[in-house]
Amino acid sequence: MTQTVVMTKKTLVFASNNAHKLEEIRAILGSKFEVKSLREIGCEADIPETGSTFEANALQKAMYVKEHFGMDCFADDSGLQVDALGGEPGVFSARYAANCGKAVGNNKDEANMDALLEKLAAIAPRQIGEGPLAGTEGWDACFRTSIALIYEGCEYYFDGTVSGHIISEKRGDGGFGYDPIFVPEGYGETFAELGAEVKNGISHRARAVGKLAEFLGV
Repeated sequence: MTQTVVMTKKTLVFASNNAHKLEEIRAILGSKFEVKSLREIGCEADIPETGSTFEANALQKAMYVKEHFGMDCFADDSGLQVDALGGEPGVFSARYAANCGKAVGNNKDEANMDALLEKLAAIAPRQIGEGPLAGTEGWDACFRTSIALIYEGCEYYFDGTVSGHIISEKRGDGGFGYDPIFVPEGYGETFAELGAEVKNGISHRARAVGKLAEFLGV
C-alpha cells in the first residue's frame, strides 16, 4: 500500500495588518511559508514602536509576537532620511508634522510633506540634480527599510535602501507617504508618477524582503 506524505508549510508571522504589505510578502514567501498577519493570530494590540532606529522598532514588534504568542515572526520599519536634516524624519516619518508642531488635519501625508519641505527650505539650499534629474532642484535623501526576523531561536536583520532626491513640488497621484516628492536615483519621475509596479520593483522594502527571502531559501 502506497502512503502519501503531505508536506506542511512552516508558519511565519508578519507583524502587520497592512493588506498591501501582506500581499507582497505572501507573493514572495508563499511557496514555502504560511504567512499570517497579526489579526490572524489574534493579536489586537497596538504594538509600541519606541526605538530610536528602524532596526530597534522592527525588533520590538517581532519580539512582542514571540513573547506573547510563541511564534516565529518578522517585522519591518521604514522611513525617509534626508541628508540635509541629519537623517530626519527617520523613525518619525509617519508623524513628522505632529513632531514639528504642525497641524495635521485630515491628510497626514500632505501635512508630513509640507512640514518637511518647509523645514528644508528654511535651513538647506537646494541642489541641482544630475543625469535624469538634470536641472531639477532637490535634496539628497533615501528611503530605508529594516526587517527583524526571529526564527528558530535566533535574531536576524535585513536592510533595504533606495537613494534619490526630495524635490520642492509634489508630482504624481500614485503611492502614499512622501512618494510625490521623492525621485529615485536613475529616474526622472517621482515614486508617485512611476506607479506601483515600477516602485515595488526598486523600493527599499522590496530590496529588504529580497534579502529575507534569500536567507529563508525561497
